Amino acid sequence: MDAFMLGAAQVLSFTTLIMMFFGAIAGIIAAAIPGFTVTMAIVLTLPLTFSMDPLQGISVMLSVYVGGYTGGLISAALLGIPGTPSSVATTFDAFPMARNGEPGRALSLGVWASFFGTLISTAVLIVAAPPLATFAVRLGPWEYFSLIVFALTIVASLVGDSLQRGLIAALIGLAIATIGTDPMMGRPRFDMGLELLAAGLPFLVVLIGIFAISQLASEVEDARAIKTGEKLVSGTIEFKTWAVMREVLMRPVNLIRSSLIGVGIGALPGAGGSIANLVAYDQAKRSSKDPDSFGTGTADGVVASEAGNSATAGGGLIPLISLGIPGSAVDAILMASLMVHGISVGPRLIMDNADLVYGMFLAMAVSSLMMLVICVLSMRLFLRVAEVPKWVVVPVVMVCCVVGSFALNNRVTDLYLLAAVGLLGYGLKALDYPLAPLVLGVILGPIAETNLRRALMTENDWSLFVTRPVSLIFLIAAVASVAWAVRGILRRRKQRKLQKDTA
Repeated sequence: MDAFMLGAAQVLSFTTLIMMFFGAIAGIIAAAIPGFTVTMAIVLTLPLTFSMDPLQGISVMLSVYVGGYTGGLISAALLGIPGTPSSVATTFDAFPMARNGEPGRALSLGVWASFFGTLISTAVLIVAAPPLATFAVRLGPWEYFSLIVFALTIVASLVGDSLQRGLIAALIGLAIATIGTDPMMGRPRFDMGLELLAAGLPFLVVLIGIFAISQLASEVEDARAIKTGEKLVSGTIEFKTWAVMREVLMRPVNLIRSSLIGVGIGALPGAGGSIANLVAYDQAKRSSKDPDSFGTGTADGVVASEAGNSATAGGGLIPLISLGIPGSAVDAILMASLMVHGISVGPRLIMDNADLVYGMFLAMAVSSLMMLVICVLSMRLFLRVAEVPKWVVVPVVMVCCVVGSFALNNRVTDLYLLAAVGLLGYGLKALDYPLAPLVLGVILGPIAETNLRRALMTENDWSLFVTRPVSLIFLIAAVASVAWAVRGILRRRKQRKLQKDTA
């Protein structure tokens, strides 16, 4: 209790709260701009914390972290472009909801789901950090590969009406992920001798190109709509914050399940929000009584994706605090911040610096509350995007995408790749190919390959994938997931056929 009170006194000091408030604003803004990720915002914040006390500095960075996980919602809902990789699934229902005339409801659902997801993950972090971290660190490359195989089965839920087109899109994504330097041996491959492809296709460039450039290109197809000043999103900018809060709380199973998925995946080193929000969305769709409504603007889809990605913030701190193992790039930066202040991160962290750890727990909760307040107060300002004509929004967003892509590695060649990937995405979209499976393949492909090769280099025995219990569980879940998804697709086709015959 003394350690908690000491940590609370530092976090709740006026100076720290002011800095955290501005940190949350910075995280929200950075994540709302396509290409400017949460990681980039944290990196820019790190030097500013060197002169602060350890807990004060880490609290400010946590506020940027939490704000960033929510900021990606803004562009996902209003522009159909995920601001961060962890908001990919949010576009599936938030953008259609905004297009259907409810942009305020789409944003409010996401904000409240993010808030509750962060609180749930913080509660789990406080209660279950040591046992969860111990479990996560015991997973070997066999378990990670099987987990990714299970995650890849999400493709079956994202293919729409055509399983074949969805699988083709996923294979294209996996192929893109193999271009560039071999992750294990460091040798060039599939670059066709072109310097342009020597470094591979950065994931964020692919993400921005596939979603942003293709979406913006689609928006300017109708010259008449551009000339008449048609808006990108139509509908009222009114929103009912408390009514939407009740709407989120009326979905307790979806909210808690998605948050726990986010915590679990966040606790696995190298996973993160980009996987968590897709898995949470997939599980919500499979558990729904009306899975066909997903992708058309259903509230369950927004709640699942936002609760899932925001909960990874707390989940990622579990291995960091308990074992000194960063769960993601952002957690590695948080770890570096502590080490700069001379604090040893590892199993003894909670024993030697209990006030710091309890202060971090409290900072997570305070940051989520700040994020909620900032988003609710500035909601009307965000929704003004819905009143801006396309001829203004499209070039402004395009510039942000270009600047964000260039800022990743400061390479002009990335801009050429952005244009090429954007044209590919536009072509696939025009041919009615789903884009989500492609992005999923790009995200999961390198992780699957690295862990498969690491497993075989450790022990050249394929049977270990089915003899290790956790790995076997993931593989069984993958088979069951595919079977369930195919069953659902066949059932929907049969229902449509019956409806057509009776009509």
